[in-house]
Amino acid sequence: MSDGTHGSSARSGLAKVRDYLLSKSHPIGRFKADFLARVGFEVGTWGDLVSQLRELAVRGDAIRGEASEYGEKYMISGILKGPQGLSLEVTTVWLVPASGGAPRLVTVYPR
Repeated sequence: MSDGTHGSSARSGLAKVRDYLLSKSHPIGRFKADFLARVGFEVGTWGDLVSQLRELAVRGDAIRGEASEYGEKYMISGILKGPQGLSLEVTTVWLVPASGGAPRLVTVYPR
């Protein structure tokens, strides 16, 4: 995150990606899974998605969002390239925990 937060240590956990963003049965995540599947991101390619999300966190320009008792949110927009070679413009949301530690992925949505 180029605003001084720790993009290189950003965590995009397997559970968040697999069980939420790529889940076709999650009540909210299934809509994101449909969007990500357009370019080939599926549960079986979760590692590719995680790698690209981390890279976006490192090289992207972070825009400070709202703060809460849990920490401060940051939005980073950019392009994800799917396994099929197609691209998606997305905005990612990261939380820098108030208790310290690496930024965590909150969500991804179409830009």
